[in-house]
Amino acid sequence: MCNYCQHPVGNTVVKGLVTLVSMLLFIGSASAEIYKWRDAQGKLHFGDRKPTSQQAERVQLRQLSSFQSVTFMKSDKTKSTANRRVVMYSTEWCGYCKKARKYFNKNSIRFADYDIEKDPVAAKEHKDMGATGVPVILVGNERMNGFSQKGFERIYKLNLK
Repeated sequence: MCNYCQHPVGNTVVKGLVTLVSMLLFIGSASAEIYKWRDAQGKLHFGDRKPTSQQAERVQLRQLSSFQSVTFMKSDKTKSTANRRVVMYSTEWCGYCKKARKYFNKNSIRFADYDIEKDPVAAKEHKDMGATGVPVILVGNERMNGFSQKGFERIYKLNLK
């Protein structure tokens, strides 16, 4: 019986509450901190637990993801405006970046590809644009967040005029 309304409380409600509390605890533990430290031989280690025998530093992770949908905007970046050049800010692991690279190569479209995880200058430019995901593709003064073949063809043709 519920102490508040005197309504019978079934086993299903209790099981549901236990499941909900368990899920909330799991979600909370999924956002663990990452630490880095060097051992006595100088080897760099990373882990989700701070070691007790070594001095460790907390690693600040940047939230970055692939764009799930394509958006367009004007770009004030001048890097892409010379010779109607295509510029892509990407990462190695991004599926949409791979798809764009494959499309550009298949269609003999010259492009500059800047990996924001390997190139500090590209990472700064990406951040200065206010970008939060990859790929970011610049064509002339057009910017495409994400990649779709039709969307790219539209802004590419606009810049051929």
